[in-house]
Amino acid sequence: ISPWDSLRGKSRLFCIPERRHFHGDSVPLTEAVDPVDLEDYLITHPLAMESGPLRDLLEFPPDDIEVVYSPRECRTLVSAVPEESEMDPHVRDCVRSYTEDWAIVNRKYHKLGTGFNPNTLDKQKERQKGLPKQIFESDEAPDGNSYQDEQDDLKRRSMSIDDTPRGSWACSIFDLKNSLPDALLPNLLDRTPNEEIDHQNDDQRKSNRHKELFALHPAPDEEEPIERLCVPEVPKEHFGQRLLVKCLSLKFEIEIEPIFASLALYDVKEKKKISENFYFDLNSEQMKGMLRPHVPPAAITTLARSAIFSITYPSQDVFLVIKLEKVLQQGDIGECAEPYMIFKEADAAKNKEKLEKLKSQAEQFCQRLGKYRMPFAWTAIHLMNIVSSAGSLERDSTEVEIGTGERTTSGDETCNLTSFRPATLTVTNFFKQEGDRLSDEDLYKFLADMRRPSSVLRRLRPITAQLKIDISPAPENPHYCLTPELLQVKLYPDSRVRPTREILEFPARDVYIPNTTYRNLLYVYPQSLNFANRQGSARNITVKVQFMYGEDPSNAMPVIFGKSSCPEFSKEAYTAVVYHNRSPDFHEEIKIKLPATLTDHHHLLFTFYHVSCQQKQNTPLETPVGYTWIPMLQNGRLKTGQFCLPVSLEKPPQAYSVLSPEVPLPGMKWVDNHKGVFNVEVVAVSSIHTQDPYLDKFFALVHALDEHMFPVRIGDMRIMENNLENELKSSISALNSSQLEPVVRFLHLLLDKLILLVVRPPVIAGQIVNLGQASFEAMASIINRLHKNLEGNQDQHGRNNLLTSYIYYVFRLPNTYPNSPSPGLGGSVHYATMARSAVRPASLNLNRSRSLSNSNPDISGTPTSPDDEVRSIIGSKLFHEELALQWVVCSGSVREAALQQAWFFFELMVKSMVHHLYFADKLDAPRKNRFPERFMDDIAALVSTIANDIVSRFQKDTEMIERLNISLAFFLNDLLSIMDRGFVFSLIKACYKQVSSKLYSLPNPSILVSLRLDFLRIICSHEHYVTLNLPCSLLTPPASPSPSVSSATSQSSGFSTNVQDQKIANMFELSVPFRQQHYLAGLVLTELAVILDPDAEGLFGLHKKVINMVHNLQSSHDSDPRYSDPQVKARVAMLYLPLIGVIMETVPQLYDFTETHNQRGRPSCVTIDDYESEGGSMISQTVAMAIAGTSVPQLTRPSSFLLTSTTGRQHSTFSAESSRSLLICLLWVLRNADESVLQKWFTDLSVLQLNRLLDLLYLCVSCFEYKGKKVFERMNSLTFKKSKDMRAKLEEAILGSIGARQEMVRRSRGAFGSQENLRWRKDMTHWRQNTEKAEIEHEALIDGNLATEANLIILDTLEIVVQTVSVTESKESILGGVLKVLLHSMACNQSALYLQHCFATQRALVSKFPELLFEEETEQCADLCLRLLRHCSSSISTIRSHASASLYLLMRQNFEIGNNFARVKMQVTMSLSSLVGTSQNFNEEFLRRSLKTILTYAEEDLELRETTFPDQVQDLVFNLHMILSDTVKMKEHQEDPEMLIDLMYRIAKGYQTSPDLRLTWLQNMAGKHSERSNHAESAQCLVHSAALVAEYLSMLEDRKYLPVGCVTFQNISSNVLEESAVSDDVVSPDEEGICSGKYFTEAGLVGLLEQAAASFSMAGMYEAVNEVYKVLIPIHEANRDAKKLSTIHGKLQEAFSKIVHQDGKRMFGTYFRVGFYGTKFGDLDEQEFVYKEPAITKLAEISHRLEGFYGERFGEDVVEVIKDSNPVDKCKLDPNKAYIQITYVEPYFDTYEMKDRITYFDKNYNLRRFMYCTPFTLDGRAHGELHEQFKRKTILTTSHAFPYIKTRINVSHKEEIILTPIEVAIEDMQKKTQELAFATHQDPADPKMLQMVLQGSVGTTVNQGPLEVAQVFLSEIPNDPKLFRHHNKLRLCFKDFTKRCEDALRKNKSLIGPDQKEYQRELERNYHRLKEALQPLINRKIPQLYKAVLPVACHSVMRADFNKCTYYD
Repeated sequence: ISPWDSLRGKSRLFCIPERRHFHGDSVPLTEAVDPVDLEDYLITHPLAMESGPLRDLLEFPPDDIEVVYSPRECRTLVSAVPEESEMDPHVRDCVRSYTEDWAIVNRKYHKLGTGFNPNTLDKQKERQKGLPKQIFESDEAPDGNSYQDEQDDLKRRSMSIDDTPRGSWACSIFDLKNSLPDALLPNLLDRTPNEEIDHQNDDQRKSNRHKELFALHPAPDEEEPIERLCVPEVPKEHFGQRLLVKCLSLKFEIEIEPIFASLALYDVKEKKKISENFYFDLNSEQMKGMLRPHVPPAAITTLARSAIFSITYPSQDVFLVIKLEKVLQQGDIGECAEPYMIFKEADAAKNKEKLEKLKSQAEQFCQRLGKYRMPFAWTAIHLMNIVSSAGSLERDSTEVEIGTGERTTSGDETCNLTSFRPATLTVTNFFKQEGDRLSDEDLYKFLADMRRPSSVLRRLRPITAQLKIDISPAPENPHYCLTPELLQVKLYPDSRVRPTREILEFPARDVYIPNTTYRNLLYVYPQSLNFANRQGSARNITVKVQFMYGEDPSNAMPVIFGKSSCPEFSKEAYTAVVYHNRSPDFHEEIKIKLPATLTDHHHLLFTFYHVSCQQKQNTPLETPVGYTWIPMLQNGRLKTGQFCLPVSLEKPPQAYSVLSPEVPLPGMKWVDNHKGVFNVEVVAVSSIHTQDPYLDKFFALVHALDEHMFPVRIGDMRIMENNLENELKSSISALNSSQLEPVVRFLHLLLDKLILLVVRPPVIAGQIVNLGQASFEAMASIINRLHKNLEGNQDQHGRNNLLTSYIYYVFRLPNTYPNSPSPGLGGSVHYATMARSAVRPASLNLNRSRSLSNSNPDISGTPTSPDDEVRSIIGSKLFHEELALQWVVCSGSVREAALQQAWFFFELMVKSMVHHLYFADKLDAPRKNRFPERFMDDIAALVSTIANDIVSRFQKDTEMIERLNISLAFFLNDLLSIMDRGFVFSLIKACYKQVSSKLYSLPNPSILVSLRLDFLRIICSHEHYVTLNLPCSLLTPPASPSPSVSSATSQSSGFSTNVQDQKIANMFELSVPFRQQHYLAGLVLTELAVILDPDAEGLFGLHKKVINMVHNLQSSHDSDPRYSDPQVKARVAMLYLPLIGVIMETVPQLYDFTETHNQRGRPSCVTIDDYESEGGSMISQTVAMAIAGTSVPQLTRPSSFLLTSTTGRQHSTFSAESSRSLLICLLWVLRNADESVLQKWFTDLSVLQLNRLLDLLYLCVSCFEYKGKKVFERMNSLTFKKSKDMRAKLEEAILGSIGARQEMVRRSRGAFGSQENLRWRKDMTHWRQNTEKAEIEHEALIDGNLATEANLIILDTLEIVVQTVSVTESKESILGGVLKVLLHSMACNQSALYLQHCFATQRALVSKFPELLFEEETEQCADLCLRLLRHCSSSISTIRSHASASLYLLMRQNFEIGNNFARVKMQVTMSLSSLVGTSQNFNEEFLRRSLKTILTYAEEDLELRETTFPDQVQDLVFNLHMILSDTVKMKEHQEDPEMLIDLMYRIAKGYQTSPDLRLTWLQNMAGKHSERSNHAESAQCLVHSAALVAEYLSMLEDRKYLPVGCVTFQNISSNVLEESAVSDDVVSPDEEGICSGKYFTEAGLVGLLEQAAASFSMAGMYEAVNEVYKVLIPIHEANRDAKKLSTIHGKLQEAFSKIVHQDGKRMFGTYFRVGFYGTKFGDLDEQEFVYKEPAITKLAEISHRLEGFYGERFGEDVVEVIKDSNPVDKCKLDPNKAYIQITYVEPYFDTYEMKDRITYFDKNYNLRRFMYCTPFTLDGRAHGELHEQFKRKTILTTSHAFPYIKTRINVSHKEEIILTPIEVAIEDMQKKTQELAFATHQDPADPKMLQMVLQGSVGTTVNQGPLEVAQVFLSEIPNDPKLFRHHNKLRLCFKDFTKRCEDALRKNKSLIGPDQKEYQRELERNYHRLKEALQPLINRKIPQLYKAVLPVACHSVMRADFNKCTYYD
């Protein structure tokens, strides 16, 4: 029994007795119902199952939430911490903040929520592995070659068919007997009981099905799902783009001394040095040796030759500056650089002595002055040039994202350093340093100048050298790397390897990243000194810099970093000396490691020395010439910045270090009267010193509280304890004034301290001071500042990344630091889950009142003061409670600030709640007891006011409200994991209530509903969504006093009847019990129902959104491992049962996927009236019919769509994408729901509703039809552009602006969202043009599996419907609908697997209800025959064997009902004809095998052996085989349209006796013509069809208004009479199976005529349209069908107005005579045809086409076109060649005809005679002199009139007329005269045309023309009396001609302007000349003619020589 019944049986499992009452007060769908109290419900309804898959649906898992302490990753081998053990509290806090473990709260199953649905694009591929390949016939198309061979085979084989018109029986049967059958299906002929068959079919259908439907269905193309919150990035140290620079070698022209180099980056635009210096030297060991006495052994850390630079803001302004220094020597820089400029390496030998001298000098200087340096040279490299010329991999400008809150866009502005090819540079030129231009200012000027083309620097003489460096993007994790503090970065395998240095960046602009590592560096930059006014000698000046911790000289600290090739740290540093300069500039950078704790005695000491360069007797090397200093602390704050210091001449006195040198100390001597003469800059890079006065003050006060140190000194103030509270509060509010950059850098610490103040209110002077409000305000303002200023730093929900990281990793309840051995360092990781069994570290089981001291390292173990005791007794507050309270009570701007960033407080609150539960050991306490009432009230109040804000402000503050709405939803989603869930439901209801009350008053509700959808979608993305919906509760309606029907207002009320089992109805409707118990599911489906409701005003734009929500939920359940068990899935599907009803309601609005089958578009708004009119008449079917050539009506919609409630309502159709998503959701429910439940519900549905369901399935078949590999290939070959679907634009327009959230997404991603479009576009957008075949294969594989699975689900459902019918034994009427869906699915592109099951179901259906097909659904029977035959010719053998089995059984069943199977016989024959005529890739070989299979079944069928059945089958099969053989012939001519149509014509003629089949073939021909745009011919085929139908109708029934057979149609076409049914062999239409097609009805006739009219109209033959309607009008009049009549008259008006408008512009056709000569042509040899070609076809075109076509067929060298039109002499032709003669012919009319053929149409319709002329001379040339020029006129008569049902017609009669030269002349002159007359009388006049004709008649040049003719023929009277008449006629012609010329001249005179006067005179002169010349010739009459006339008889005999007639049969 089904799991369902087992539950029903044990309804005691749920301890509620079943009651049959139901809700009296039902709630409309627009209101929320009261939720179930989930916690209570679970307690009162324990499930009897102890374990098993269903058990897990009941409750959240015990380890749902875990609290994890995970150690943070450290980049370096040892973590960066101060070396001192004693630290002040601030440093200790900072260090703790940089080293403590991350405190993470983890929802263990969170990734199973819909936000992480694996069925999204990126992940879906994974899930699609291992799919079976489905076989589709459409993909298995035979490849060209084999196909061609078959063709040739066929050609050879088909010769026999030519013997007799329809081939010989004997041969055909012989073919059939010899073919092989397909495998027979076992047991097909056994009489198995239907139940058993059903059972077997069911088992086979259900085996090996794909588990997950959604893995096959591409996810909707959404932006980031709104419910996805990704885990924030771990806070880590900031790096910009990293660049690796390796220094390889430095070589000068001469090598005489060591050279020292440094590298740094500068930004010219910002005028800022953007990195510290990297010092390197590339000196040889020999050179280094020169300095031995001065340099202690070098530490390996100073030997680095490669460095990694970080650039946060790369730009075009960054330069790499290289500076060189050398050992100090006598002489200024210029002198010292001279040798480097003049000596060349090449001349070394020549200058050997000079070089030796230089070297020895250098050695002396090195020995004496080795510890001093002098500036030497410099150069700069424009970094971006290198990067870009090294070839950035992405040459086009790419957008670079830099994670520092600044977005830079490319173009000139930025540069990408992460992806260029490494480059090796060789720098060859250095500039020597100018002693007076060493400052940075000067450097920036030089650099700016360098960028100019005409740089000043270029003119300077350079120092030539070779410096080689490599520049490349830095690798991810380079080995052997040292941080700026010289710590080894991880992966440092060997300490002896030369390291790479990481160079500290000084970013060009602020970088907003919180500190995460300890760093404490100081950089000192001596800049300039002015000793101009100092007495005494001080010229070569150096400054010695020391960092002192006291005043004794020995107190210098070894904290100054060494440069290159020296110790790591030293106690002093010297600046370079500028020779003989009393006011030198310096460019040194001195880097110092600051001690963690500074005292007042730490200071920088500067000592100035004069260095004597020359060795003189008793002169010391250095003489001190001044002193100055900078104390490091000032009022407790680090002192940095620009200083201009006075310099003292003598050593400073005692205790100087606490004062600054600006203080005038008594008795001291100063340089220049104590003026500031020394400029120096001090910069700190520190994660200890905030360098911001406001932050400093706040931290100092907080620490003072901690330490209880009073009074506190801050700046110049001393704060006493009594004043502390005010100061503290003001310092908190002053945080607003601090700089943003330090706030961000110290963000973690700052927030920690603010939270600490909330949780542990300080005790000041014995009073507890509540700082909750102040801290809350400060937090709100800080996070808002971050939000506003760091726009680029937000995720799609507008949450700042820095803050999300803080909450996720850093924040923890202050009194719950896990104890660890030393504050924040090391320590074991505390990892605990919420499970009860979890072992907690002992230190965490805290006693509440002691929690403070035990767990916080900041407070010593025992209370030290009375205040501490007070504090520990009172305990601390709970952060979440305090936060909720502060938030509820705040108001004004503070509240606004909190709302702006509500997410932050919500997330803090949630994390705090979890931590609290964890530490209080309540994680597994019952949810009702976890939080106090007061707190829950606060939460409820908070949610309520926020909901109110959303509802009241959504129009004004759109962006903010969008964020707020989302934040609130995430908050409630979080609460569902930790609070009483019933309580959370009630909060959701409260929100809903506020929204719905607002909605009533809104004109345009869509924005608010859209917000509510976001809200709901986020809540429903909860990983335990299913559990929250109580999937195991059976709906028992709560008792209610009045048992009234519940569903009165329920939207799908149509679905329940009073009598039925109300419980089932409740499950399938959005009934109140359903919405209460399945609370969230109820909300989701209600939203869907309300939004999709066609009456919903203005919600159209939300369709996609709400459908995606449902789709996303279901696809996420589908892939959820927890629900993979089918029993569980059935429970999950139960939550969606009402979806079926909701979708049934939307049927009329769904996108019509069936359209692609019948080629008819449907406008996006269709009124119900349209449906009715379409259903009411047959027209639309017929149109579709003719096009498809099928014998099945394919309505645009299945007919039951007429059931829509209100008529005439506008329906906006859903987009294809939305409809597809809805339908896949429907299929998922149908697939996974419990079958017995579905069946019970189906039983309760009315016929009308069941039909609606079947319509839906019909639509699903089309929707999920397999598209085929070809389509994917084609789509891929187009460079795929995403065509924006208009509908997507529309939706956005309706939704108002693009929502702010999307804006945010757009900002955070750079690109913007997606449009609806075809479904495959999805992956397309990721494709490039040349996607590999594999990708297409994969697409097709998935699509094939989806199509198969979708159709199998449909089949399953159809089976359930059929069972329903069998069980209830009523509702047979819906079987037709079932059949319709089945047939439709057979017609679509299906896999072999599906078709096997489909045929099995079809066989079962026919055997259960045989009379269904043969009596009721006769049209369906025809359709079925067509489908079966179509599959009998499949290339896949399994499909064939199933189809032939079905066909055989169909015949057998038909026979058993009435001892013959005439109906099936007829239908099958017709179907075959129609198949053969229309199917392009039809293969008769396969069909032959199926026919053989059917014969084999008949032979093996023992039961029926004695009856006539086997013989009848054999007859039928042979007849079918005959038709097949005809098609072989057609196949042969597939490419030759004329021949193909001739064949079809012949076949149709062969069916003259079988009207149904003749009709079918006429239809096929019409279809072929339409394809080729031969609309006139197509119309003729339809007229013939109509005439045929009319003939039989008039035999059947005598209705006055119907046409009387063919005769009625004569006006339309004279050819129609051939359809008359007068011959003797005509079948009487009363016989069974004859004229049974649906066309042999009045409606069928009307349909054919309407189509004919449409085709005529397309052909432009509007007069014929009128004739057609003349036949139609009486029929409609008789039926009083005003609507149709109005349409017809409308069309007539259109037709006639077109005739008027297009007058003179109409073109119908061009005609050619084509003759075929040569045995190669077979049937065509010696045949002549007239071809009708499209208007304006040139002779060359048809000639080219035929030559090309036959050339391809017989070989190009075989075919020859005869260029002339002379009669062909067969004897002279080469017998091995094929000759084609093509001549242009014109319609020919006798004079008497011309009076009837007046209009252009008359002259181009019903044409049977054509003419062409051939000039010749008697001696065989074509052209000769005038007097020898003869002309032959040939008149052809065709066997039928054009236009006919074919485009070429045989010539049946040929007649020739020969004209003598004088007759030719007469014709020419008549033609000229006519032209003149026409041009003269044309209206409006056309002067150009007139002048042309005149010029041709009287112009001088052609004067010869007419005159010559006259002179040749009129100069003498002919000797031959036979020619007298001609002579006279020509004479009269010339008379007329001159008269016309005169008229024309006169006319021209009236038309010309003054400018043409001369021209006119010329013409007149010419005319007179001509007239004079002609005068004598014209006036000479032949006297004989005016006597008695010659005897007539004689004359006619003479004519006979010239006429030769030929007749053809």
